[in-house]
Amino acid sequence: MKTVNLFFDNRFVGQLPGDAEVGPRRREVLGALWSQVAPTPVAAPHLLAHSPEVAGLLGFDAAMVQSRQFAEVFAGNALYDGMQPWAANYGGHQFGHWAGQLGDGRAISLGELVADGKRWELQLKGAGPTPYSRGADGRAVLRSSIREFLCSEAMHHLGVPTTRALSLVATGDAVMRDMFYDGHPQAEPGAVVCRVAPSFVRFGSFELPASRGDVTLLRQLAEFCIARDFPELADAGEQRFARWFELVCTRTAVMVAQWMRVGFVHGVMNTDNMSILGLTIDYGPYGWVENYDPDWTPNTTDAQGRRYRFGTQMQVAYWNLTRLAQALSPLFADVQPLQAGLDAFRERYAAEDRAHLVAKLGLGEFRDGDETLMAEFLELLQQGEMDMTLAFRALADVATHAPDAAVLDEAFYSDQARAQVLPGLQEWLQRHARLVRDAGQPEGERRRIMQAANPKYVLRNWLAQEAIDRAERGDPAGITDLLDVMRHPYDEQPGREAFARKRPEWARERAGCSMLSCSS
Repeated sequence: MKTVNLFFDNRFVGQLPGDAEVGPRRREVLGALWSQVAPTPVAAPHLLAHSPEVAGLLGFDAAMVQSRQFAEVFAGNALYDGMQPWAANYGGHQFGHWAGQLGDGRAISLGELVADGKRWELQLKGAGPTPYSRGADGRAVLRSSIREFLCSEAMHHLGVPTTRALSLVATGDAVMRDMFYDGHPQAEPGAVVCRVAPSFVRFGSFELPASRGDVTLLRQLAEFCIARDFPELADAGEQRFARWFELVCTRTAVMVAQWMRVGFVHGVMNTDNMSILGLTIDYGPYGWVENYDPDWTPNTTDAQGRRYRFGTQMQVAYWNLTRLAQALSPLFADVQPLQAGLDAFRERYAAEDRAHLVAKLGLGEFRDGDETLMAEFLELLQQGEMDMTLAFRALADVATHAPDAAVLDEAFYSDQARAQVLPGLQEWLQRHARLVRDAGQPEGERRRIMQAANPKYVLRNWLAQEAIDRAERGDPAGITDLLDVMRHPYDEQPGREAFARKRPEWARERAGCSMLSCSS
């Protein structure tokens, strides 16, 4: 297929060593960072939704998006001129254990598009088997594809560093999945998401060659990544590796601090799911904390160990960075620069966390005791079974001259829990109001800052499930409706209050609405 408006330079496959074998045969791939593999065509591609903002970034106009050609390309049935599909080879630590070679098992990158001076890797998720599929079919079902498409864009509009999503295409094919891992697979509608990022290189991309003692390949990837993706290090000379690792650490700190600010839980923080650019990648069993619980994880696979629960995400990120440091150590004469990078992670995370605390509580500036104040509020949220998003959002509406806990009533999931914490909550609000008054900010400015830090709309799992239910019945409008709301998560959006409700009782235990499996 031809197009006159798109330019692909595909530096990853052009400048890094690839697999000598072509095609999806499952195999161990040595001495190479990618394998050439084509998407597997589908029966009846049909565009369900797209992100106009991402289309604009890439140079797709409305006519191109609505064309038959667009749906064919982003379902995997055709290619634009200049595309050179590949699957990346990487390893990773999964749930704390080295897993060896993993790679893109159901993701196929189409090419690196250069648009308006910026580089974007276009990657299809669910486009068929690759050498790294490990016995799976390389496909994705509609429900998980909707979740990935929506969350990629919702996170961007929340201000969280993330990969983006261009399109969601139904395939017309059925995909067999055992959603509950109970031996009862069912046929589900298939779909393909086009994910977009400057790069999909991961921590595991460096871990695999390091684990094999292939220092030449490790160095080649590091030099390439610095040159392509970190132009600010062009003049760093011999310090480039140290400064690069520090940037990876601080960008990761910013990302995780933003997760914590909005109540997001990734669910699968394996090292192969950690971006070298500090972007949120691989949206599987994610979720937003509803009734506040730092021990909550949305991942059924992690239900017992809870390694990737909300409250440990910073510690897990540090652990993952330590694994990356170990992988990169052959490139360093001593460990001091690597330790300095890890220290920079802690320092940057602490600084980001303090800044978010001040904004979320409307305190003007950070002072001694503010961390204790936040910890006490979170304890009240947990004991009172309060919705995290609703409670922080309502806090901006509490009158500082006469604080009243009734303003937070909509955040409670339990009347009994509310009664138990109400005296303590009222006392906390009075202390908080005094601190806010002492800060001397104009009331309107305080509310503006707090509302900009505390979203009204987040992509709750049950909201996504409602859109999935509609789509599976043949009505994709729920996807675009929800995407439209999530474009403006900090605005009031009159008439859309239903999207800001706390979790309804029917969704408490329903599959897809509380916890999710890695099934896709």
